[in-house]
Amino acid sequence: MEIISVQDPIIAVRISQYPEDKKNEFLCLGRSNVGKSSFINTIINRKNLARTSSKPGKTTTLNFYLVNNDFYIVDVPGYGYAEKSKKQIEKFGIMIEEYLRQRPYLKHVFMLIDYRHKPTEDDVLMYKFLKYYNIPVTIVATKYDKVNRSLRDKQDDLIKSTLSPALGDEIINFSSITKLGKERVYEIIENSNKK
Repeated sequence: MEIISVQDPIIAVRISQYPEDKKNEFLCLGRSNVGKSSFINTIINRKNLARTSSKPGKTTTLNFYLVNNDFYIVDVPGYGYAEKSKKQIEKFGIMIEEYLRQRPYLKHVFMLIDYRHKPTEDDVLMYKFLKYYNIPVTIVATKYDKVNRSLRDKQDDLIKSTLSPALGDEIINFSSITKLGKERVYEIIENSNKK
């Protein structure tokens, strides 16, 4: 897949602000500081269209990036960030759940986890939530390059045993530095976009 154009995001906090052009959408979600912005920038071949930050919890809206005038990559606030107020966390939760449950153009979710660590309780709950609503999901293990080769088999096993992916659900090891996993993400988008 070749990325020809990416437009500045349409920013939304409620359904009435979502794009209305009925194009397919691919959602990226994960905990705060999991590398979501780096993942999106790698996929859309841009250095910093999606803002990266060393401070977690920067994204506070749903951001719809129109790619090739054909489909959207959707970025949502990270979950599991303790420094946000309880009210903000609740608001984000409602916003994300509303999108997941009611958006007919959502084709696939890329659920990002940090390859360096055991998936958190929030990761497990989010995965179960996606499966409950029968939303197609691929688990993307980011920051793969940061784990020593000798520890990777152990880490692969830890991720599988913690998340217990359903039959057919793939785990992609991903690095925004080496671009490992990028082509596989493109294949999933292309195949899902045809449906």
